[in-house]
Amino acid sequence: MPTSRRGGGVTKRCECRGSDGKRLGASCPQLAKRNHGNHEIHQELPVDAHGKRRRFRRTGYEGSKEAQAALDRVRAILDLADGDEEAQRRVGDLLAGLMKSRGPIPEPVEVSRKLGVGVELDGKTTVAEWLDVWMASKKTRNTTNNGYRSHIRVHLKPRIGHLRLDRLNVGHLVEMFDAIVEESEATEAENQARREQEARCRWSKPGRPPAAVRQQLAEERAKLAEMKPFRRTNGEATRQSIRRTLRAALNAAIARQLITFNPAAHVEMASGKRPTGLLWTDERVKRWWATGERPSPVMVWTPVQLGAFLDAAEGHRLYGFYHLVAHHGFRRGEGVGQGWPDVHFEEKRIDVTAEIVVDGWTPVETVPKTDASMSSVKIDSGTVTVLREHRVRQLAERDAWNEQAARDRAEGRDALDWVDTGKVFTAEDGRWLHPDVVSKEFRKIYEAAGLPPINLRDLRHGAAGLVKAGGGDLHDAKVKLRHSTITLTSDTYMAMFQEYEDELTERAAAVVPRARKASVPVEQ
Repeated sequence: MPTSRRGGGVTKRCECRGSDGKRLGASCPQLAKRNHGNHEIHQELPVDAHGKRRRFRRTGYEGSKEAQAALDRVRAILDLADGDEEAQRRVGDLLAGLMKSRGPIPEPVEVSRKLGVGVELDGKTTVAEWLDVWMASKKTRNTTNNGYRSHIRVHLKPRIGHLRLDRLNVGHLVEMFDAIVEESEATEAENQARREQEARCRWSKPGRPPAAVRQQLAEERAKLAEMKPFRRTNGEATRQSIRRTLRAALNAAIARQLITFNPAAHVEMASGKRPTGLLWTDERVKRWWATGERPSPVMVWTPVQLGAFLDAAEGHRLYGFYHLVAHHGFRRGEGVGQGWPDVHFEEKRIDVTAEIVVDGWTPVETVPKTDASMSSVKIDSGTVTVLREHRVRQLAERDAWNEQAARDRAEGRDALDWVDTGKVFTAEDGRWLHPDVVSKEFRKIYEAAGLPPINLRDLRHGAAGLVKAGGGDLHDAKVKLRHSTITLTSDTYMAMFQEYEDELTERAAAVVPRARKASVPVEQ
């Protein structure tokens, strides 16, 4: 006897077929036998996207209990939709697809996980689809998410986005990172070819080149115009960042029980260690003047070079910013975002509670990224004096701006008063200072002073060097720079600290006065 409930049920059906391949139906001679035929289930499904009715049907069950269990599983999957039309359509699509493919009916709990996440229910979710779902759920700040999106758009989707999420393996990622390395090597070769071509386009002698040379230079410039522009390459650190993004996305998929293995956690890559900080010694400066090459991505001025920069910057309206970064290791966004209420002159303390970072090109205010960054910084009396003088200049700048605005309005021109944002370092009108402004002004100052090149972030690195020059150790540098772990400090500054150690050792030895004029060979 068939059982029926909610537009479906279990029936028994003869599957015997004649020589023509058609079912015998009522003409089957075995129908009189009680156990003849197989059980079949059928269940009404939600309508498809076009409103068309459809039904799930499957036969071949030997017993009624087996058939009823399969029907119960189908109905449990349908119940997951719980009145949600979109969810009903999705589970209907899943079951309709399984009927055609004869695929196994999944456990309802497995479907429930995927239904709640928003991925495909048939297990064919691609890496690209999951990355979209993952990004939609991210609650991290925009600047961090922009980094994730860049990795996904430029590297992950084009290379592995088409693969099924549950079939992604270590081999796929090895191929992806090998391809990134090969592309970077090709890009670097093209960049080098462009540098060499640019050299052929220059006339280095005084005066105007002869006509024949001008013709040759024009031809070389035409060749240069056809070459690809300079492009950034992806080094070890970038590849490690790409892997961190993918690993985080796959860990989220594991937490949702969509997959059980994270290949990004097991792919072997180069260490991607942070670049080592090195001092601009006299020898390295000479080599840089000769070749134009920097010994390390992180280069730090010696105290003498830093003093020359600060002397050159002292008349600049942002001198206080550079002084603060150089002596106390503020990050660019922290310095730009620092507010006067968090500056405590009497206690010689600054509380770091906010920073201004760039989202695309738009400056946005946010809290520091880590708990270690959001803390108090002790400052010296010299820095207190610099900041007090800066405040006097800022107030004078405000008054001058407002006086000019008043004159403009009196003469019928539109003008706005100085904006009190409460920030220590501001634009001329009092508004937020764009972080890129301090970087560009920094470069102008040190180039005019004839100093070897460093980045503004390297000025913060130099604060670690001052810790060592003052007799401190790596732990003191960690505290000064507000690193979360001493490993980060050690990886970046150990080599620089050793160089300082050599210099300090020589100076300590030179303190002792000696009458000895020349070395005397020691008898063996």
